[in-house]
Amino acid sequence: MDATGLSRAIRNTMVEIKQYADELRDLDTALGDGDLGITVSLGADAIIEALDAAGANVSPEETIRTCAKAFANANPSTMAALVAGALLSGSRLWASSKNLTTADASAFAKAAGDSISKRGKSVVGDKTILDALVPAGEALGTSASAAEALDRAIAAAERAIAETTSMQSRRGRASWLQERSIGLQDPGATAFLRFLESWKAANVAD
Repeated sequence: MDATGLSRAIRNTMVEIKQYADELRDLDTALGDGDLGITVSLGADAIIEALDAAGANVSPEETIRTCAKAFANANPSTMAALVAGALLSGSRLWASSKNLTTADASAFAKAAGDSISKRGKSVVGDKTILDALVPAGEALGTSASAAEALDRAIAAAERAIAETTSMQSRRGRASWLQERSIGLQDPGATAFLRFLESWKAANVAD
């Protein structure tokens, strides 16, 4: 995927993911402060506007940096700060990239996960977005076919969410619930799954 394709795919995905705002709000109300739906919706709109303003002939690295800045500026939330930092970390790997591969996407996901782990002081198993992001990122690097890699990433994220729902949340506001968080689906991990599903739905014909 070249820079133009990347920008178009992100725009398409941001339009698609907004349909999940209510679901993410409800999940976050149960485990957090209930603002995740707004965070995703406002962030999506901001990214679309920023990419439209950036125009053509923008490198993959700069495209992602534009998304990070737009997402962070649209939301004064912890999740927005973590996502923006993750995007910036991943973008550095694409400094010299012109045509992106599934291996590039996998490396990006790893860098993004490392950033969230460091900033959020969390690891896989804490019942956070990392539980979906890390295995999905690893799955992206297991196939030369972009479509197959995406399907494997979605499946990995789905499995992670199913497995962690029965666990106790250990980071963020969700951890305040202690045992009461058991049986509740993590909103951050779900948001990442919805991002992958939105990417597939919005760009399957590209």
